[in-house]
Amino acid sequence: MNSFVKQNTGLYISFCLIALALGAIFSDGLTDMAVSWEREEYSHGYMIPMISLWFIWKNRELATNMVFKGSWLGILVVLFGVLVGFMGELATLFVVTQYAFLLILYGLCLALLGWKGLHLFWFALIYLFFMIPLPNFLYNNLSSNLQLISSQLGVAVIRLFDISVFLQGNVIDLGNYQLQVVEACSGLRYLFPLTSFGFLCAYFFRAKLWMRSLVFLSTLPITVLMNSFRIGVIGVLVEHWGIEQAEGFLHDFEGWIIFVGCLAILFAEMWLMVKCFMPGREFSKVFVVDVSVPSDSFQEGVENETNKLKAGLPGPYISSCLILIAIVPLALIVGKREDIQPQRSTFDTFPLRLDEWRGIEEGMEQKFIDILKFDDYIIANFSHPGDRAPVNFYVAYYASQRKGVSAHSPKSCIPGDGWRIGDFTQKTIDSIQTQSGQNLAVNRAIISKGKSRQLVYYWFQQRGRIITNEYLVKWYLFWDALTKNRTDGALIRLVVALPPGSEASEADAKLVKFLNSAFNQIEQYVPS
Repeated sequence: MNSFVKQNTGLYISFCLIALALGAIFSDGLTDMAVSWEREEYSHGYMIPMISLWFIWKNRELATNMVFKGSWLGILVVLFGVLVGFMGELATLFVVTQYAFLLILYGLCLALLGWKGLHLFWFALIYLFFMIPLPNFLYNNLSSNLQLISSQLGVAVIRLFDISVFLQGNVIDLGNYQLQVVEACSGLRYLFPLTSFGFLCAYFFRAKLWMRSLVFLSTLPITVLMNSFRIGVIGVLVEHWGIEQAEGFLHDFEGWIIFVGCLAILFAEMWLMVKCFMPGREFSKVFVVDVSVPSDSFQEGVENETNKLKAGLPGPYISSCLILIAIVPLALIVGKREDIQPQRSTFDTFPLRLDEWRGIEEGMEQKFIDILKFDDYIIANFSHPGDRAPVNFYVAYYASQRKGVSAHSPKSCIPGDGWRIGDFTQKTIDSIQTQSGQNLAVNRAIISKGKSRQLVYYWFQQRGRIITNEYLVKWYLFWDALTKNRTDGALIRLVVALPPGSEASEADAKLVKFLNSAFNQIEQYVPS
């Protein structure tokens, strides 16, 4: 007996048209997502849609035995996804368009199969979330925090072997050698694939909800601990056999061993829970790789073949297809929108004489430039006559922040250099007014490393706005990309040393005095 799907060529045609329409509408976002999968931490992304398709294929028989009772709510989800997608396309923020793509898939499933069909394929659809990369600012914050935690725990492992070691931020000092716990060693290369695998294991783990939730949530501590153990082992090997132990094939091979160890711990955790909380049950009977939903849950959706063939494609689904096809020309027009980059002076012309201040420009190592990905920058030490402690002045300018490139917050970067943030507040400088007529507001932090202390001011100057909140920066980035077609902006940071025994108020006065001379100059290089 032929199934509904096999006989309904209209369904096949609609699938092809939808694939072409979604490909045209979301081509940039989907391409960017595929490019992200080339990075090691997202290399599992290729597997996610394949696993989801496998889930759908395994439940195809249940789907073909259901009358396609589409829900009109599905068309609303599709329309909302289209709206979000256009906003993301106008702003050229790929993560927005990628989530909009998923919203439309959910809406189409609801419009075609109704709530019963959505329940049948819910896991396959939700699992697709794991193929989308994190927004860049969340990635940077998570990476910075994991680097610090992994460094601290890795040093603890090294000390267990009675090795003298000193930790300064992300730098592990073994005396003869120094190990830098860089972004690649943060553990994200394990965390992202392990969380997606943990979610899959939680589905196959036929246990209580709290046990399944624990399996998924435990992927984070497992990753942190195992990555820290790896860093500690590398430190021990370097101490005894040289820096070659932290490089080349051996370094990469250790990474694979640690990931396999993470998987082993995850399965050991499930096995232990079965032994402790499910006595008498065999692990092979609890952890079952079976994606099929019991057919008796869907008996009310089963009809005879004649009724299924007469039912045809649901109205909500046909309407959704027509909407997607109709907006393709508009999507192609929107996709040609170019970013506006205002005229500005480059920092190589920034004056190194500001009233009585005299500056000496410094350079930045290429490895940091590659990480920060700015388009223009300046680092200079400005001194005032008779003052030994200069003001370190740094501006990183980004001509476009559309494709995940954005200013790194000092709040995330400072701890990586071994500095501890003590007092952190916002400060208003009454003597300086911005173009909006408001007094200049900056983030103010006192940081320390050993006996050294520094006072830091920083803020984000973005398209005429002075912003101190990192999350507001992201909101205005989206809003201005949408309404102004601009995403340029800069991070501005000032640092001055606090001599032993000096009051922070003296350093505050110095930074304010420097800003009184420099602020008007900044606006020529960071256009409003």
